Amino acid sequence: MLLQYKCPNCGDDMTFDSETGTLLCHSCGRQENIENFDEDLISTTFSEGEAKEYHCHNCGAVIITDADTTATSCGFCGAAVVLADRLSGILAPGKVIPFSISKDEAIQAFKKWCKNGRLTPKGFMNADRIKNITGMYVPFWLYDLNNRVKVSATGTKVRTYTRGDYIYTETQFFDVYRDINLDYVKVPVDASEKMVDGMMDKLEPYHYTDLKDFKTPYLAGYIAEKYNYNDKELLPRVKSKIQRFIDSYISSTISGYSTVSYKNKQIDTKKMKSVYALFPVWMVYYDYDKAEHTFAMNGQTGKVVGKPPISMAKVGMWFGGIAASTFIALKLISLALGGGLW
Repeated sequence: MLLQYKCPNCGDDMTFDSETGTLLCHSCGRQENIENFDEDLISTTFSEGEAKEYHCHNCGAVIITDADTTATSCGFCGAAVVLADRLSGILAPGKVIPFSISKDEAIQAFKKWCKNGRLTPKGFMNADRIKNITGMYVPFWLYDLNNRVKVSATGTKVRTYTRGDYIYTETQFFDVYRDINLDYVKVPVDASEKMVDGMMDKLEPYHYTDLKDFKTPYLAGYIAEKYNYNDKELLPRVKSKIQRFIDSYISSTISGYSTVSYKNKQIDTKKMKSVYALFPVWMVYYDYDKAEHTFAMNGQTGKVVGKPPISMAKVGMWFGGIAASTFIALKLISLALGGGLW
């Protein structure tokens, strides 16, 4: 089923506006509260199953999507459409963080980010080669996890003292036990096979105060993907993701020892709850030096991640500056200690 949201004033299509958090008609300026939007104003076109072909209700053009797309726009008239049949049943998201950064704001934020690159080429820093920027809702699973941790270790305390002409080292050994109950809530893991996991991880954190119950109008005007991996399939990854936090917490409870040697560390992680959510991401495609560079921006906070090109000339100057500073510092130290000229 294809959904389009019609303006009650002029009948034109409405899209989600990140600034006001409402459905906005760009023709007459009318705004509609998403929670109270009249369902009679939703234009629907039905299709069967997982068809990749839809017909735009505005112009009749055929909209071609892949099987994972849940929201897109008509390539002919630009109408925002939501593919509702791909958002039902087990594919229905529970939560969504709406976009709070508009396309224009995203472009300006990206240009500012480019100019802050100390080691990027001058041409890249101009930030005038944006090929395309796309607002996309990326599927995530949010996990509530309970961790029962049991640890046994040997700790030592070393004391050195002098008695007469002798220096003594005294080492005491202690048995250390810990039985810890740890809860982590709303741990995010992206569920799209198209997104690079490392890039999506670096976009964190998202602020969960903006989490809203999912409603399809939030997707109007943006691209959205459905999940490729369910919560059971991604459970090993989320366990791996919190491992370093658990290790850090364990270490924080074992302090005051000179050394700690672990004999046994048992971590039993159980999923208490999982929620399917959509998070906002601006994908930026940037042309530089005959190559396309891909960056991602958190559509809520504006954080940018990606690998910009590096200017080897700037790298050389940077290391040269460090070497010169080190030489001068050593020279001054030498003179202060009475050393001669080199």
